[in-house]
Amino acid sequence: MTETANARKIAFATFVRRALDEARATRAWSGTEVSRRTGVSRQTINRWVRGDWASDPEAERVVAFCEGLGLNPAAAFAALGWDRTAAGPRAGQSAPPMDPDVEALLRRLVDPQVSDAEKFHIRETIRYLAYRPTLPVDVRKRGNQAG
Repeated sequence: MTETANARKIAFATFVRRALDEARATRAWSGTEVSRRTGVSRQTINRWVRGDWASDPEAERVVAFCEGLGLNPAAAFAALGWDRTAAGPRAGQSAPPMDPDVEALLRRLVDPQVSDAEKFHIRETIRYLAYRPTLPVDVRKRGNQAG
């Protein structure tokens, strides 16, 4: 293994370890919960922490891991020595319009006047909604007929 490849593995392992430590400390998430929230298997996360991979991690998995933990994928890409712009919108593309309610929540999350407890509650509610299973269409229709 080349010195550069080894340095990239160490840098990415350090990034993953810090992300896991942060999730445990601030959210009390276990490894199983991190896996569930990110969609990346515990085995894959453990390989990343050990630097035990022969080829680079898949970009989609790295992005899923970061998004599930609320991290910017560019930081992981930088640890891997990848182009930082690869995670962002392509040139010429604009982001889709954001719902005004979502914008209001995002403003509250960065507002220094909002308490940490309230910010924690907002984040947990968003995570719950983001990862809950979606009901099949026919089940939703039955619920509307019953009420």
